[in-house]
Amino acid sequence: MSNSLRRTLILALGTFAVGTDSFILAGFLPNLAGALHVSTATAGLAVTVFAAAYALGSPVLATLTARLPRRTLLVSALLVLALANLGSALAPTFAILLVTRILAALGAAAFTPNAGAVASALVSPEKRARALAVVVGGLTIATALGVPLGDLLGHWLGWRAALTGVAIVCVIAAAGVAAWVPALPGNPYVPLATRLSVLRNRSVATVLPLTVLGMGAAYVAYAYAVPALGALGIGASSTAWVLMLYGAGAVAGNLSSGYATDRWGATRVLTAGYALMAAALGLMGVLAANETHVPALVGLLAVAWGAASWCQTPAQQHRLIAAAPQESGLVVALNASCIYFGIGAGTLLGGIAIGHGVAAMYGLAAAVAVAALGYLRLTGR
Repeated sequence: MSNSLRRTLILALGTFAVGTDSFILAGFLPNLAGALHVSTATAGLAVTVFAAAYALGSPVLATLTARLPRRTLLVSALLVLALANLGSALAPTFAILLVTRILAALGAAAFTPNAGAVASALVSPEKRARALAVVVGGLTIATALGVPLGDLLGHWLGWRAALTGVAIVCVIAAAGVAAWVPALPGNPYVPLATRLSVLRNRSVATVLPLTVLGMGAAYVAYAYAVPALGALGIGASSTAWVLMLYGAGAVAGNLSSGYATDRWGATRVLTAGYALMAAALGLMGVLAANETHVPALVGLLAVAWGAASWCQTPAQQHRLIAAAPQESGLVVALNASCIYFGIGAGTLLGGIAIGHGVAAMYGLAAAVAVAALGYLRLTGR
């Protein structure tokens, strides 16, 4: 194995750990809630605070850590993520769990963007796109495999063991980065105000809210996957398989979106994605309301839900880069923050809606998807 491939794969292992950590709680939220003596809706705040801390912390950390050597920053971020997950696994109260989730989010926010930048810097120009695809692929694979595997581990050994497993993966990745990634200098200091100044571009400021709306729609029900799928006749032992189907759809949606955007344009891709998401979530709501259990149909709808959720990112990035081509790095970073703002907002809405029943939660998710479609039609031109 060449050094460049080894370095890229170890960075991808780090993004796999980050992606798994971002969404793993969805697989065992009711068990976590029971162990820490809170309601499932309250337990969802653990996902919300992680997303909010990532979104707010990412630009701040990029500013504060700009001059640190890259290897030092990557290893430190992974170790922070490992310690935070171990803290979450050992948390005796929900309040302590929330603190550790915030710490985990900050480690994730420091690692992910820099892993992509380092991977690009360590290969020749003609291999940069492939290296970046491998590193970003760690996040995508986590959606497809990491979360369902975490759910299975949580089902067999408990949610604390699942979080400990994520911590172990983080330590392995940190050791690999320390051993194989060469020393690279930090970046020039860019003030936070400069990083945010791109928001004065009206086109950028118009596009970014759609990311929040779209990801919010996608995650109203996702954090509460166990009760949400349970209402459709999917037992706790089968949740991991449905989440795996969701992940397969996410991978397919993400990969096909880039090609489709180049061929048919971002607005058409997003229109199709939001329409599919609204239809899939709306039909799930109908099934839940009528207590109709058709597992094969639920699996198909999960694939559609995942594909619609993750087809957004390439198309939105395309729109943002077209709006501010000279500041592509900044707008892509801001879009990543908006993704996590959307995840946090969607999870918060889901926690409010679940008290009125799973059908209401699916209905709200479908309504937000329709709102995203409406916003796109108003601003897409």
